[in-house]
Amino acid sequence: MSKTFCRSLARKKVMSNDGMLIGTIKNIIVDLNTGQVVDLLVKPDETFKTDGYRTDGDKMLVPFEAVKDIKDYVVVDRYLLKR
Repeated sequence: MSKTFCRSLARKKVMSNDGMLIGTIKNIIVDLNTGQVVDLLVKPDETFKTDGYRTDGDKMLVPFEAVKDIKDYVVVDRYLLKR
């Protein structure tokens, strides 16, 4: 995956690799020791059921390792989300 600026991730839609709209990025979580992105903090779409996924209040934690591509949407592997 190529380099992407954080600013370009703001308010991007997150979609699973099978075409399901998951939600919108609200923030990112970074490991300050390594500088690596750990999680994306996503506001789930109203149609997406968050049961079985990691959540923090009304937001969903998407592990960055689940991200497969960043273009018009952030595409994630939905099965890597359940940890």
